[in-house]
Amino acid sequence: MASGDGFDFRQPFKSLPRVVTSPGFISDPDWDTRSDGDSVGSASSTERKIIVANFLPLNCSRDEAGQLFFSLDDDALLVQLKHGFSNETDVVYVGSLKVQVDPSEQDQVAQKLLREYRCIPTFLPSDLQQQFYHGFCKQQLWPLFHYMLPICLDKGELFDRNLFQAYVRANKLFADKVMEAINTDDDYVWVHDYHLMLLPTFLRKRLHRIKLGFFLHSPFPSSEIYRTLPVRDEILKSLLNADLIGFQTFDYARHFLSCCSRLLGLHYESKRGYIGIEYFGRTVSLKILSVGVHVGRLESVLKLPATVSKVQEIEQRYKGKMLMLGVDDMDIFKGISLKLLGLELLLERNPKLREKVVLVQIINPARSTGKDVQEAITETVSVAERINRKYGSSGYKPVVLIDHRIPFSEKIAFYAASDCCIVNAVRDGMNLVPYEYTVCRQGNEEIDRLRGLDKDTSHTSTLIVSEFVGCSPSLSGAFRVNPWSVDDVADALCQATDLTESEKRLRHEKHYRYVSTHDVAYWARSFAQDLERACRDHYSRRCWAIGFGLNFRVIALSPGFRKLSSEHFVSCYNKASRRAIFLDYDGTLVPQSSINKAPSAEVVSILNTLCNDPKNNSLNGSF
Repeated sequence: MASGDGFDFRQPFKSLPRVVTSPGFISDPDWDTRSDGDSVGSASSTERKIIVANFLPLNCSRDEAGQLFFSLDDDALLVQLKHGFSNETDVVYVGSLKVQVDPSEQDQVAQKLLREYRCIPTFLPSDLQQQFYHGFCKQQLWPLFHYMLPICLDKGELFDRNLFQAYVRANKLFADKVMEAINTDDDYVWVHDYHLMLLPTFLRKRLHRIKLGFFLHSPFPSSEIYRTLPVRDEILKSLLNADLIGFQTFDYARHFLSCCSRLLGLHYESKRGYIGIEYFGRTVSLKILSVGVHVGRLESVLKLPATVSKVQEIEQRYKGKMLMLGVDDMDIFKGISLKLLGLELLLERNPKLREKVVLVQIINPARSTGKDVQEAITETVSVAERINRKYGSSGYKPVVLIDHRIPFSEKIAFYAASDCCIVNAVRDGMNLVPYEYTVCRQGNEEIDRLRGLDKDTSHTSTLIVSEFVGCSPSLSGAFRVNPWSVDDVADALCQATDLTESEKRLRHEKHYRYVSTHDVAYWARSFAQDLERACRDHYSRRCWAIGFGLNFRVIALSPGFRKLSSEHFVSCYNKASRRAIFLDYDGTLVPQSSINKAPSAEVVSILNTLCNDPKNNSLNGSF
């Protein structure tokens, strides 16, 4: 607060363009701001949203000659959320690529991606990408946010300051690219997930009134878990530099509020249904709304001839059997082996279900590497083989593992053909598998016709969901299980086999009604509306930046605030005939952390001078 004077931000002013990412060009308000094909945007009335994530929503590949090819990933959440915005909204993506690009090719690739896909790539060196993503993100943040602590060297990675520094450097590079993308003060920035939790600080430092939202897709752990992270305060303070922070469930938001209270001493309040944290004069809003699926995209894939044919093939292959389905990433938190143990116990207790129940487990490739992933793969295969040896026969396998990448249409076909879907994760931020399964079980006219059903026939579905999964509270008709209890899982599987058709229909109708109305567009639109509301008073406050590094924050004060100048204070002091002086002790007369609580000789001399002045009637303090 070096100056007492400041601009009156209550007066509206025209938005000015900031930058254009075409090399060599910088926008100026006096120039013609019409954008060309390579420009991120211009100072027009078009609303623009900048979506920032670790990876761009692109499919990347190289041919034998080393030529790069790109295509938009229509199944990516970042692409699908555009349907929650108006058609006039210009959406720009910022993120890294899943392939390494030679420095000599980076400019050409960047221009191509911006021109064709509205994507701005952040090129991370391979060593930095390894330390940032596979190191700090996957080996330290991901386990911690899923309640796994490194108790000993053999059970997880201990905190590594070098990996955290890589995380800081990577977030700075992302911030550079976001600042290239921001064109006017009206642009909104929406940052996604735990890879970029330091980004709000770096962006707020460069643009104090940036309109910034952050959404955490993973769980947020309880304060007792989170406080074990050595850089806990830095990450919390950075998140609080956003205007709106989104969480999948109320539990995750409650944990975050508890951390802010216990670690930073902050308080929150709820007004008209909105939760806000007061942080240095700014109100940081919290949003609680789980992600949805793109119903239209799933329905369109379900109508493809290849998908319909695959549904017929699967239903014929497992005719006369109850088909159960699991779709999971190869991850230590997905509980795949616990799911298989539950099936094993089911077959052991219910001999009549042998030869009648099949579990198809689709395993998506692992997103990270490490000893724990390899152990999970080995354990899953071992349990599956044991079950098949014990209860299988020449023409029957209780467990069918599909541990290779399959087309999306084939996965959709399995959803549509399965009688029951089970998600048994021990901890998961959201997990959209139950939602996708519910939509696909609704089917379509062509599939109903091939099944010999009329168009008025009601559809059915059965869900078994872990209580530790983010989507669990929204699926009231599902069997909720404790994944750690094999008995609980086996009982739920048994109950699923005994459901009547009417019960299956009622459960399906309830789930489909919720999933179809709370889709990805609803989620994106709701978040964008709340972000606009959270940023409404940006220009009605006076802002000062304080703090260095990751302790940076912005102090927001009312427009009428003026700094008390020493000249004005001295003048009033001299004119006063009676004065009452109040002093604090710790932090004022003596340093806050001082061991010696006696004031210095200089302080005592000043106090004596004040006391000897007859105009000072009282000198009080909290001594």
